[in-house]
Amino acid sequence: MTPRLFLTISAGARGAGIPPISRQTRSDMIRVRIAAGALATLLLGACAYGTSGGKLGETGQAQVLRNDALPAPTYSDIVAGSRAYQIGPYDQLVIDVFGIEELTNREVSADSAGRVSFPIAGVVEAAGMTPEQLADELTRRLRAGYIKDPQVTVNLKQTNSQFVTVDGQVTQPGVYPVLGNMTLMKAVATARGVAEFAKLDDVVVLREVGGQRYAGLYNLAAIRRGNYADPEIYANDTVVVGDSKQRRLFKDLLQIVPLLTTPIIVALQGNN
Repeated sequence: MTPRLFLTISAGARGAGIPPISRQTRSDMIRVRIAAGALATLLLGACAYGTSGGKLGETGQAQVLRNDALPAPTYSDIVAGSRAYQIGPYDQLVIDVFGIEELTNREVSADSAGRVSFPIAGVVEAAGMTPEQLADELTRRLRAGYIKDPQVTVNLKQTNSQFVTVDGQVTQPGVYPVLGNMTLMKAVATARGVAEFAKLDDVVVLREVGGQRYAGLYNLAAIRRGNYADPEIYANDTVVVGDSKQRRLFKDLLQIVPLLTTPIIVALQGNN
């Protein structure tokens, strides 16, 4: 939606003796509004101005895109950068302690924060650990619990390989599985919602597609009011609520485009 420039004559001003607006004046005002709209469209169709006075695309920050939604990632984008698997929320594990029947072939599920509970060892913050690291931690704790030379193995029974990172001013920042069709509102709700003093108009979604990094700036309050659609969130996306380095890239842009009417999508340049 194109930003508009409005000229308002208040009722109080008319009462002060200012004459009614002539037909010619009204015509001039309409031309001003059309020109202002055209100017805003040109600015958005190319690049927006950065804090240094140059264009964002020229200063190595970002370039504004014409579309109002982040491009969807491909399958290769989602599975790219695979590494040693790290345990996360809702993973199902099989833990064995060799030679101890009560602790053999025990199925354990991580909770929403990636914690697992095991007899004698107690609750372990397993999120971010590899299965081998969890086995080492359980071995240490069982040995401290007076089990002599415990031999622990941890295997993944069922895993969710698709995750989204929710960070910033949310109640419980973390890495969460993408279950079904996830949207921005659902991702924030998964992190137990926004913090008490969070800014609902400061939500950035970061995504990489085909080696190009993108950022979208959204207003949660506007989405709740139905001003525009709740965007879909994909695996490997990062959602940042509140002020951030990426949010500051949009500072000058917001003087041109009201975020209440449309999200802003940019292609990031360099290390932003």
